[in-house]
Amino acid sequence: MAVSRRSNRSRFTLLLLVLTSVTIITLDFRGDGAGVISTLRDGARDAFAPIRSAAEAVVSPVSDFVGGVTDYGNLESENARLRDRIDELERQEIEAEDAQRERSELLDLLDLRFARDIPQVAARVVAAPVSNFELTVEIDRGRGDGVEEGMPVVAGGGLVGRVVNASDTRAVVLLITDPTSAVGVRLVRSGDVGVAEGTGRRGQLEIEFIDARTRVRSREPVVTSGLQNSIFPPSIPVGRVESAHVPLGSVEQEVTVEPAVDLDRLVFVKVLQWSPAR
Repeated sequence: MAVSRRSNRSRFTLLLLVLTSVTIITLDFRGDGAGVISTLRDGARDAFAPIRSAAEAVVSPVSDFVGGVTDYGNLESENARLRDRIDELERQEIEAEDAQRERSELLDLLDLRFARDIPQVAARVVAAPVSNFELTVEIDRGRGDGVEEGMPVVAGGGLVGRVVNASDTRAVVLLITDPTSAVGVRLVRSGDVGVAEGTGRRGQLEIEFIDARTRVRSREPVVTSGLQNSIFPPSIPVGRVESAHVPLGSVEQEVTVEPAVDLDRLVFVKVLQWSPAR
């Protein structure tokens, strides 16, 4: 029964406050009793303050939640936009680095000090080696551009190989590291000559016919010999000595050479319009 009385009392109090508010509003609208009305309005405001605070306490978390959901959606959109921007900047950086590398290679090709007096045809590599059994690349120049079979092919660093097949618009270049490739070479410091043969590994050549008594130094430059009937002109860089040793009882040294050109990353080359008959 106590609970019922308390509930009835609360209901009565609320009804009284509402009626009082209506009365105040009516009087205020008519303009009667300004001083009294002001006093009653302030009292009503104080009386309703706990109810208004309770309502705000209930509504505020809901409002915060709705606002949070909206802010979360905006944050996700902003993060997506920033991720797209980062991807775009990374793409631009990669393209800039690639363009710089190609520019550097082209500048090297423009200044071929070892082949200045030989007519040249610039070309771009359009197909890379497909296996270690035949190390070749394809270029975008052919007979229509003055490219013929047997012509030497170089890059900025030195010798790449020779043309082994040519059509009107394309040509195939056999790399110097192919097992069937053989290049007459000369050791720059000792002057000894030999033949550099491909090993099937794009990063290595082996030189034969170097006398066991010759002092071969590590990193010694190796160039084409250009001897009579050689298919390559003289003094084109081939590479540098990687190692040299004399097998027990042998009269020749085993010399390995690292190519002067990175044959795995060829982009631009030049075909030298040269033949032994020149």
